[in-house]
Amino acid sequence: MRSLATFLALLLLAIVAPGSLAHAQDKRPADKPGDSTPKGATKEEVEQLRREVAAQRETIEALKAMVQRLVEVSQPGAAVPRLVEVSAVQPANAADPIEIAQGDKTAGQKKASDAGALVGFNGEHFFLKSADGNFLIQPYGYVQTDFRAYHGDGAPPNTFTLRRGRFGFQGNLGKHYEFALLADFADTSSTLLRDFYINVNYHPAFQFTFGQFKEPFASEELTGITNIDGVERSLTSLLYPSPTSFRSPGAMLHGDLMGGVVQYFAGAFNGKGTLGANTTNEPEVVGRLKLYPWRKKKDSWFQGFAVGGSIAHGRTRALSNELSFNGALPDAAFTFFPRFAINGPVERYEGDLTWVKGPWAVRGEYVQLNQFRRALSSFAGGTGQTDLPGVVAKAFYGGATYLLTGEKRPENGAVRPKRPFFAPEGGHGPGAWELKFRYSKIQAITPDTPFSTGVLPGANAHAEQFTSGVNWYPSYFVRYSVDFNVDRARSPTVGGVLPQTFFVVLQRLQFRF
Repeated sequence: MRSLATFLALLLLAIVAPGSLAHAQDKRPADKPGDSTPKGATKEEVEQLRREVAAQRETIEALKAMVQRLVEVSQPGAAVPRLVEVSAVQPANAADPIEIAQGDKTAGQKKASDAGALVGFNGEHFFLKSADGNFLIQPYGYVQTDFRAYHGDGAPPNTFTLRRGRFGFQGNLGKHYEFALLADFADTSSTLLRDFYINVNYHPAFQFTFGQFKEPFASEELTGITNIDGVERSLTSLLYPSPTSFRSPGAMLHGDLMGGVVQYFAGAFNGKGTLGANTTNEPEVVGRLKLYPWRKKKDSWFQGFAVGGSIAHGRTRALSNELSFNGALPDAAFTFFPRFAINGPVERYEGDLTWVKGPWAVRGEYVQLNQFRRALSSFAGGTGQTDLPGVVAKAFYGGATYLLTGEKRPENGAVRPKRPFFAPEGGHGPGAWELKFRYSKIQAITPDTPFSTGVLPGANAHAEQFTSGVNWYPSYFVRYSVDFNVDRARSPTVGGVLPQTFFVVLQRLQFRF
């Protein structure tokens, strides 16, 4: 390949350069017919000849540079240019599109890029970008395939499943408008759309987002599903707003203050899930505050420490068949708590802490959910319009991860292996290996309600989960996870579920781009 490229380029030089020089020399005026006496060149002709020779030398130097680039690309292990200019519509005599390697900033290339768009790979996503940076679009997505094995009386069968298959686009329009569109092609029980929103980034401290997106309630919820520690989220996720997807149509103000030391979120949502219309005239209001007290202290052990808290208030309507939270565990081993008709206010409270330092990450969270049941006695089988005791649920978790291979653990991001198992430039390393452990517990109660005609039964149950396992990152884009869960149904109140221990093994192969 190298010899062929060199031969072609030198052949081009041999053809173009002499011909061009000869053409330059022949530009003197021809002698008149019959004049056999040669005449000397004028001063103007000599200067013209010198200018043309200099121009041909510049052409030769440019061709030599092209030869060098071809040779470098053809060498084994050479870095292949990853940024390519795609020319816009140009006049017929415009130069051909120029291939630009990353980091190459020659004047000619920079001038050429002003006329078109850039296509390439930024190390995480492919992109299409205008030369002035005012337009950017990136395709992104991820695929998660699971194998789940269960052992316990009444547990589901072992199964392979395509947990998520999501694809979308993100980018910006101008300097202040950002957008994202994400669809899930694997979840057949819900709507196709996951995210579709516009973010007006007027200033890092003042941003406005509208559309459909995650409600800003908890740290684990706001962590991307591709970056959570375990295969599934903890038991606290059962109590988040807009269950299952945690997304809802709405609008939100948010921003970073003091260089990211303080983050705030304040939003209003339908609170009924993806593409769900509100059932009352009162939106679900969510507020969140997160602090990084030592973020600017680079030498501090607590630079990566963060503490946050959230509060949410909404309203439900029994006539719209709204029910209390879903008591099915995230790993689907069993359902520990039944669902009840609810009517009236819904209150949520949350607190979380995170500490990341080098290969370590420690996380914890507490969530409480209060769902009222006002004027429901007749609706629930009683008499009159008496208020019933509400459903109160509480959950918490604590966990830690440690990277055995020494990489740094991001707070909310993918681990980048120091020695990838499949490196783009060749070679095979061990990838990144991570150990993890988490303990989670949830309990819920709604008391029995006595009536003159009898007793309306309630429920009182709790469950806990122990999780240990390994995450392997062969590359920045691939992750293989294994979770060994011990799920304990301490006092379930769902028919058919007895107090017992379930053993669950979750395996996930994930590819993201």
